[in-house]
Amino acid sequence: MDNPASAVIFRAMIDMPDTPDALIIGGSLNGAALALALAQAGLRVTVLDALPRTTQTSADFDGRCYAMALASVRMLKALGLWATLADGAQPILDIKVSDGRSGEGPSPCTLHFDHSELEEGPMGHMVEDRHLRPALLAAIDAAPGITHRPATRVIAQGVENGLATVTLDSGEVLRAPLLIGADGRTGPTASRAGIRRRVTDYHQTALVCAIEHDKPHRGIAHQFFMPPGPLAILPLTGNRSSIVWSETAPRAASIHGLDDAGYLDVLRPRFGSFLGEIRLAGARYTYPLNMTLASSFTAARLALVGDAARGVHPIAGQGLNAGLRDVAALAEVLVLAHRRGEDIGAPDVLSRYAGWRRFDTATLAFATDTFNRLFSNDNPVLRAGRDLGLGLVNAAPTLRRAFMREAAGLTGDLPRLMSGTPL
Repeated sequence: MDNPASAVIFRAMIDMPDTPDALIIGGSLNGAALALALAQAGLRVTVLDALPRTTQTSADFDGRCYAMALASVRMLKALGLWATLADGAQPILDIKVSDGRSGEGPSPCTLHFDHSELEEGPMGHMVEDRHLRPALLAAIDAAPGITHRPATRVIAQGVENGLATVTLDSGEVLRAPLLIGADGRTGPTASRAGIRRRVTDYHQTALVCAIEHDKPHRGIAHQFFMPPGPLAILPLTGNRSSIVWSETAPRAASIHGLDDAGYLDVLRPRFGSFLGEIRLAGARYTYPLNMTLASSFTAARLALVGDAARGVHPIAGQGLNAGLRDVAALAEVLVLAHRRGEDIGAPDVLSRYAGWRRFDTATLAFATDTFNRLFSNDNPVLRAGRDLGLGLVNAAPTLRRAFMREAAGLTGDLPRLMSGTPL
């Protein structure tokens, strides 16, 4: 701040007891996890959540499940959440990747990740949204230093006297040294700050449901690539699995419009009979598939995390894991800066976060985009090439273990929380 008067105003305002260190727009999983990480390290945080609390805590919120990589599970342990979640979580012991067509079964060339090849244990766990979301909300309710404001909408934002400001739909104005956007890939926080998004529409739709099956899954996750898009079969507790099934947008709309019996009739030839008879277990829903990438993760007094920064295809189940890595990296940067007495919203502080996440984000976006384009087609030359590739990786133990460690989130410059170390 070049203006001495502005510096005086800034220091006076951040020293006020009702001025938080950070405002977080978005109280879903990434926003809540970030608030908890910051508060546990002594920062004061206000979470502005557009959703009503009853919606967030409903047992049938949306039926979503998450493939939590090992590094993300370690982070949940460091935040003190895993003891609440462990009993309802299903370990992912093996992953089997194959290519094929509906009704024909997989090709002979498959890729098999066996958790026994990792000394750290299971590559991850499946965690249901109806367990994870309430656990996070309960934790932020109990944490000193967090003010959670559900059913609160932000209608404007800016920077004034060296502080981030937001205007609520009630007309109230809040200020803090830093504003954090955790409001998803369609949230307005980034655009209000002048940050552009590059959007790639895959013209695919994910059909999502949970099923019950007669035979045990033995903790094995399956990724079956078909010409219209991949089918993921992810193990849940008991004889249940989560299905994330991609189709072309028009075909998905037609399938989703069927009754439950018709829906299962379409799913069965794609799913196969290896788990016996299948039945729907709960609601089913759809969401369009695209990739969004913010031109910058930061702006004046602003940082973006999770889907607000980057939204990727669910082909590798890395969306929430990437968001939590954003959270862990930003929390570490801010906490260390706070302990050194730095202004946590200053450009040099935020540049550390942006630099830390830039390469990982670009790599993930490129990889998921490339895999989806490579596998979501029926070109015979590409089919032969990708089958050969799967077989070669499967036959090379060193390369296979490298892929496994990547899937478990154990590669790269890991933030402390993702190593299981509290800040």
